[in-house]
Parts: sequence; structure tokens; C-alpha cells
Amino acid sequence: MQFGQYPAPGHVVAHLSDPHLLAAGARQYGVVDPDVGLQLALTRIARLDPAPQALVFTGDLADRAEPEAYARLREVVEPVAAEIGAEVVWVMGNHDERAAYSLGLFGTASDATQDRVHDVAGLRVVALDTSVPGYHHGELRDEQLDWLADVLATPAPHGTLLALHHPPIPIPMMPAAEVIELLEQHRLAEVVGGTDVRCILGGHFHYSTYSTFAGIPLSVASATCYTSDPAPLERFVSGVDGHQAMTMVHVYDDRIVHTVVPVDEATEVSGFPSDVRAQVEAMTPEERRELLSRKDSPIYTGEIEVPGQV
Repeated sequence: MQFGQYPAPGHVVAHLSDPHLLAAGARQYGVVDPDVGLQLALTRIARLDPAPQALVFTGDLADRAEPEAYARLREVVEPVAAEIGAEVVWVMGNHDERAAYSLGLFGTASDATQDRVHDVAGLRVVALDTSVPGYHHGELRDEQLDWLADVLATPAPHGTLLALHHPPIPIPMMPAAEVIELLEQHRLAEVVGGTDVRCILGGHFHYSTYSTFAGIPLSVASATCYTSDPAPLERFVSGVDGHQAMTMVHVYDDRIVHTVVPVDEATEVSGFPSDVRAQVEAMTPEERRELLSRKDSPIYTGEIEVPGQV
């Protein structure tokens, strides 16, 4: 049941990025266990209602492109995806290596660009490989842009989400990342502008940020491993073990809503138990508004005690 004026979304997508998995026992910078953040994110995803129909991972799946790391990624992610009936969309990042990535995730080693198309109940998700062998910045080859133009020439029933690692946006909060941005972004704009691409999903920066590109909304998901502090004190770049998050993407007929979801739990200071929902659903819209919107409602003055209320 919807309590407001909008219907339920037509599609739900979980956007995760930069898990940077390592071989068993290894830690990033000797501190961060990247497996933990990914597990926390998947635990939260597994309890969402409605469940996402796709899990989109926008790159840097394995920190050192180790075969064991890709195997661990599948071992952790695929059972959760199968349980909730979600398709998994993998995207190449600058820390990934094409041969190891393609072998570990798709069963065939290949040095070709890893561009793929997924159909999620009529919503097209295009995974575009922006990686450059031996470098951390991003590029797109002529043949990739030609391929993408050919894919987008036929609109999908519910439009397209374009998923890539290097987001084509300004980076005002972390100028150092401009050195490793996606090059020649205007070439991509010429391909996607005026098509059915409804949103672009990216990663790479390790913090959540938003913009538009060629008139298309663009959302960057934070990392599930360590994150970038966009406002550090007297630091040119600052990676921190905190603020890990993912983004939930709810696709409606006429808009897309992005919600940043921290992967870890925090201390609850107010709230109501889940069984209160059934009581609220049983009310008329007018009764709900009087109980939950009025400032002097007994639920706020304490005249009504709800079992389990914090």
C-alpha cells in the first residue's frame, strides 16, 4: 500500500560500487577489510521491500584483479541475488584487469573491452567499460562509442540505465581525481544525448555525488570499502574507513529517485516497530493524516504509547 500520491516504482535497482575485494585475509592499507563493507551492504539489500531487480556494481570489483577476489565476489553476491531474484550487472573499473575480470565473472579470459547489455524486465542496463590498461584514468574507444550508438538506436520499453566506472562530471570536492577522470567526455555526450538513456550510474570517486550529463541525470555511488573524505583538513586526498554507502535507484515512469543508504547500522534514537505499518494501513487516508501529520497528535504528545517505540 502507498501512503502518498505516487504509485510504486516500476523498477528497483541497487547501485553498489568499488568493493575492491582482496584475496582472503588481506586488508587495504593494512586496515580495511573490504569484505566487511560488501557483506553489510548485501545484508541490508536482502531485507528491502520491494527487493531490487538488479544489483549494479560500477567497477573496481577487485583491488588487485586477483582471481581469488573475483571468485569471492561471486561467492558473496550471487546467492543473495538469487534469493531475491535480482540480476547482477558487473562493470569494469580501473583496478580490474580485463582478462582476470572476464575469466572470473564470465568464464572466458579476454582482453577485449567488457561492454554488455542487460534486460531487466524491459529496463535496459548497459555496462560500459571505461578502463584503460595500465592506467587509472578512463577512455572510450571509437568502436565502443559506435557499439553504444547502435544499442541505443532502438529504444528499450522502459528506457536505459548506462553504468560505467568513470563518471563524466566535474569533481569540485576532490580536484586530485581530475587527473584520473574520463577523457574526451564530449564524445560520449554526442552518443547519449537525445537517446532513451534515463540515468547514468558511476563510481570511482568513493563518495556519493550527483550531476547531469548531456541533459541526463547522473548518480555516483560511494564505495563499500573505504571512502573519500570530500572535506578533509589540510589533506590533498584523504581516504577514510567510514561513511560506506550504496545507492538505491527507484525507477518510475516519469522520474528516477536516488537514495543513499549507509551500509552499516547506526544507533536508533526514535522510531516505531514494523507491526505498526499494518495498523496504519487499516486507517483511512484522513485518519492517517490526523494521526501522523497533526503536530498535537496524541502519538507525538505521548498520550498514545506504542509498544516497541524507542
